[in-house]
Amino acid sequence: MASGSGEHILSLHVGQMATAHPPMVGEIAHTILRGFNNHFDIFRSTTREARSNFISGKWMASRNAAIRRISLYDTRVCETIAELRSRSDTDILDPNLWQQIKFHYMGLLYRHRQPELAETFYNSVFVGLFERHFYNNDFIFVRPSVSTERLDSNDPVYRCYYPIREGWRLVLTRILEDADLGLPFGDLSKDVRNITADMRRHANLPRQLAQHFQIQMLHPVFYRNRTAYLVGRVINGPDRYPFILRVRRSAAGAAYVENLISERNDVANLFTSARAYFLVDTEVPSAVIHFLLGFLPEKTAADLYTQIGFHKQGKAEFYRDFLDHLKRSSDTIDTAPGSKGMVMLVFTLPSYPYVFKVIRDRFRPPKDTTRQQVIDRYHLVKQHDRVGRMSDAWEFSYTAFPLDRFSDELLDELKTEASSQVSIEGDRLVIKHLFIERRLVPLDLYLERVAGDEARHALKEYGDAICDIAEAGIFAGDLLPKNFGITRYGRVIFYDYDEIVPLVECNFRHIPAPRYPEDEFAAEPWYSVGVHDIFPEEFSGFLIADPIQRRLFEQLHPGLFQADYWKTLQACVVAGRYPD
Repeated sequence: MASGSGEHILSLHVGQMATAHPPMVGEIAHTILRGFNNHFDIFRSTTREARSNFISGKWMASRNAAIRRISLYDTRVCETIAELRSRSDTDILDPNLWQQIKFHYMGLLYRHRQPELAETFYNSVFVGLFERHFYNNDFIFVRPSVSTERLDSNDPVYRCYYPIREGWRLVLTRILEDADLGLPFGDLSKDVRNITADMRRHANLPRQLAQHFQIQMLHPVFYRNRTAYLVGRVINGPDRYPFILRVRRSAAGAAYVENLISERNDVANLFTSARAYFLVDTEVPSAVIHFLLGFLPEKTAADLYTQIGFHKQGKAEFYRDFLDHLKRSSDTIDTAPGSKGMVMLVFTLPSYPYVFKVIRDRFRPPKDTTRQQVIDRYHLVKQHDRVGRMSDAWEFSYTAFPLDRFSDELLDELKTEASSQVSIEGDRLVIKHLFIERRLVPLDLYLERVAGDEARHALKEYGDAICDIAEAGIFAGDLLPKNFGITRYGRVIFYDYDEIVPLVECNFRHIPAPRYPEDEFAAEPWYSVGVHDIFPEEFSGFLIADPIQRRLFEQLHPGLFQADYWKTLQACVVAGRYPD
């Protein structure tokens, strides 16, 4: 959904239509594909740094590579657009020409290893060339033209192992030895014993093995922060189970298996959009995605492409799925559940698990920010290690929705509160700019309806989320529960970024003792308060409304209310000691 609806016809502001001729068609098509191939080579080169950084233990270098990789796509798209404009600024605006270019481009993708990514790159170049972002399938790839279902590299993307035939110890040893980590395992026998012990503890792994029981392990290694993941799945008759080994590097420079990940919740949290992107070097991304979908049924191709760093492809996959869902559903697009935001208008399609967020034209006090500052903060989160606690968002421009699907109340609010961002074009409501995130249950609503162990778990998660985000170097700013959500697996995630600031910019202070007894009853504080001053002792008074839940929250997270605790976290960030 890089822009608009698949129903609209391209609107171009050109005068005399140029006459297309084959040489120009081929030249433009080859230029775009060459731009993509250059991008993919640089993307893979940057991704490969994860392996060398794991070998050498250069963790900050690995983080920086992951951040640097995010901007590669837009840079290559802009370079390709500039090259096309430098050749023929008039002829390239002929829509008849682009129908031929698309057809020619499709031919170039025969036997290409990344055709779906190349199509998306083509779309980005096309959209960047024209000032209006409406199109149909005649001009760009609203629908993919090449199937990737059976696509694979010369070296198969995964290997099969047969424990019943070869024995568990030998198979597990071979899995570790076959992994291309570049580091020796310090004690293979110990690692195999630990994996076996973990397998006995995982209730979801099969106890009765089918005749052709096998373990399939992806050849590419998944890197993130200080960890390498060997990702596989167990095939037991018709059933499939995740089988993921978390590998670390010891201080002595040897690899060791920290644990096996196979429980549903743990695997879901590993692949959540609230974490940093994996660095996975693969020639055929679609083959990796198809493999992962085999044991992650709750995830989509959009989720998984994004998780391995192809966030533009994730957007394309999302848009196609959303268009399909709109055609097959009839429910009304309405305001999302939860407290209304002062900065964002948030709406959702109840039958679809995402929310759409539009920045309001004006922010009421006490909000003191600008549209660009809000956008910049969302960009900061995308480029940051989200440590499993900050929701990732897709950013879209010129997105068209069917007008008749909006509730009257939401439509009126969009026209009133975000008039600069919406327009009606025929039977479509076009939104100039928005963010899209996975829908979560707002934490404040969840806490209103739970008690006992459920409330305790949610409050523990709530405090842990605040702490984890701070340890990653960000102060969440508005800490109220309404800005947090809880997943179906019980994990609390932050999703409102308009007040986030780098932790090191905050000045955490103790509240000074009152000078006189009357000070405590005064309308104004008896001490000065700077712009960046934060008083953690005040948190308990406004975070949790229910007195029972408030006392429990204070017991679970006493450090949150102490300035010294926050100063300790700041010192860790300054020293570069980030959590994993």
